[in-house]
Order: sequence, then structure tokens, then C-alpha cells
Amino acid sequence: MFAYWFLYLLPAVPAFIGVRPRNMFSLSWIAVGLLFILAIGYRDEVGGDWGNYLIHYYHFTEAPINELLASDPGYRLLNRLIAEWGWQIYGVNAVCGAIFILGLLAYCRQLPAPWLGFAVAVPYLIIVIAMGYTRQSVALGLFFLALADMERGHFLRYLLWVSIGTTFHKSAVLLVPLGIFTTHRQGWLWRSVAVAAAAYGLWDLFLEEHQDYLWREYVDKQMESQGAVIRVWMNLVPGLLLLVYRKRWKELFPAYSVWFWLSIAALIGVVLVGYATTAVDRISLYFTPLQVAVFARLPLLLHDRFPPPLLRFSIVMGYATVLFVWLNYATHAQYWLPYRNMLLQRDNLMQQDDWYYRPIE
Repeated sequence: MFAYWFLYLLPAVPAFIGVRPRNMFSLSWIAVGLLFILAIGYRDEVGGDWGNYLIHYYHFTEAPINELLASDPGYRLLNRLIAEWGWQIYGVNAVCGAIFILGLLAYCRQLPAPWLGFAVAVPYLIIVIAMGYTRQSVALGLFFLALADMERGHFLRYLLWVSIGTTFHKSAVLLVPLGIFTTHRQGWLWRSVAVAAAAYGLWDLFLEEHQDYLWREYVDKQMESQGAVIRVWMNLVPGLLLLVYRKRWKELFPAYSVWFWLSIAALIGVVLVGYATTAVDRISLYFTPLQVAVFARLPLLLHDRFPPPLLRFSIVMGYATVLFVWLNYATHAQYWLPYRNMLLQRDNLMQQDDWYYRPIE
């Protein structure tokens, strides 16, 4: 468990103190980002789907090109490319981890409290998602890049990042409609037409032939994800805070409409999670940026009501509690423990006898 606590404390300590990196290329910012990329990329047999991703890696090394392009082509082609370079599954995970961390850092950097935003992301977004749901973590990292551009009013860049994310996990197509709410010099009608065209094209390319299967698996069969209720509530809390203080948010921060609708979606997720647990749980992963965006801005949002150091301390301790509970009581935490990293092991050969197979989340 020490490794996970160490990773959390790296951003949590400067977050509590209130330190802000001078720029995107400050040494501390780069060093922490690189360390997290190595921690994600070179983990060994860590994560609930490790065995399944490993099997897929070897399958994609020899699969015909038409199969590589059939579903989530970005991830499948990345596996083939890494295999040709001889980097093994660790190369795939390192590239995916780099995309996620760079997207997260790019978004956190424009927050009032960058280290606080990064600390909020560690317990669930990084340790659970980036180290467990590899494909969807790439889509989420690209979504962070898209959000950073959206808050700066770059509509087309938002669509670009989300479109690339869809090639790694088809569910990211659901994020396209948010582009309508980008503040942009072009009118609402133009954005609506562009979003409709992009959504239709991505749906036709990546999702249409799989929609019946996905509905059967995630809705009709009533698949359940343990801990889904807790995870959707984690999104609801920042969503409610944003809705309660919406007037002040509009005055201080950009892209209110985007965060408003994500907050509404988080509220709907709480209502629907009992009916389609796994489906809502997977979609709610894309609402998790609410936690980063809201909590990293809370000390500024409420500075006239509560002392900012108190708010920073409360948030840091709150997510420390999240990490403690997950590591000690989560059903699937056993697949993350103990943490192992290939760069720290004497024997870097994988023990294939220890493989295990579980369905990919």
C-alpha cells in the first residue's frame, strides 16, 4: 500500500500548502508527471483486467488488419505498433498512461489550484481507472485535453480530442454533444450542425454495429458493478456544489454550461444506477472530471465563506479517506495489491503461469 500512499502524497502535500507550479514546464510538475507515467506504464500484474489485456496484446500482434480496425482501432493499432517495436504490454500501458497524465496535467494547469486538482484525481482517476481501465483511461485523458481547450473556447479542438478518444473506447462518442456549449466566435447553430455531423459519423464508424450487443450486455442482463453507487455519489457531490453556487461560478470561471450539464448528468446517474448499474457506472467515468474541476476551484469559489487553507485541508483529507477505504475494503482492491513495477524488479520476465482471466470492464 505504501506505493499508492506515496503517489497520493506527492501532489497532496503541495496542494495542502497551496503551492502553485510556476508554469507547465516547471521541474516539479514535469518530475511528478513522469513518475506517474512510469507508475502506470510499468506496473506488473496490477489492475483487475491485467490478464485480459495481456491476452489481447498477444492476439493483436498477429490479428488481420480488418480485425484491428473493427472496434476501438486506436487501442488495437497501438498494440500492434508496440509489439513490432518489442516493448511488450508495458509499452502499451506507458503510452496510454502518458496520454492520460498529459491530459490531466494540461487541464489541472489552468485551474486556480493545480496541485489540488491533481491530488483529487489520484485515488480514483489514476489508481483505479488509469491502472485498471486502460482503454477508457485514454479516452478520459483526451477528454481532459478537450475540456482544457473547451474552457479556452476552442470548439474544433474539443471535437478532435473527443474523436480520437472514441478510437480507444467507443463510449466516448457520448461526449460529442457537449461541444455545443463551447464558448466560440461561431454561432450556436454552426456548432450544433458540426456536433451532429461528428456524432453521426463517429456513431456510424464505431458504435452502430455494436449497439445491440452493448444494450443486451449492460442493460437487459442487468450486469452489476460493485461500488457503482459510491462512485456516482462521488460525482454528485461536486455537481451539487456547482449547482448551489452557480451564480458565483459564472462570475469566476469559464464554460459554465458544460459543467452545468455534467452536473445534471451526475444527478441523473444517481437516479438510474439502480436500474442499469454497470452501464451507468461506465458512462459516469466521464463525469469524474467534475471532481477535479469543482474541488480544485472550491477554495476560490468559497473563499469569503471559509478559509481557503481549511477547504484545502478538508479536500485533501477527504480524498485520503477515499484512498484508505478503497485500498482496505474494496472488493477488487486485491488485484492492485501489492503494487509491483517492472523497473523495480530483479526478474523482469512475466510469469505466464500466474495469468488470470476476467472480462474487460
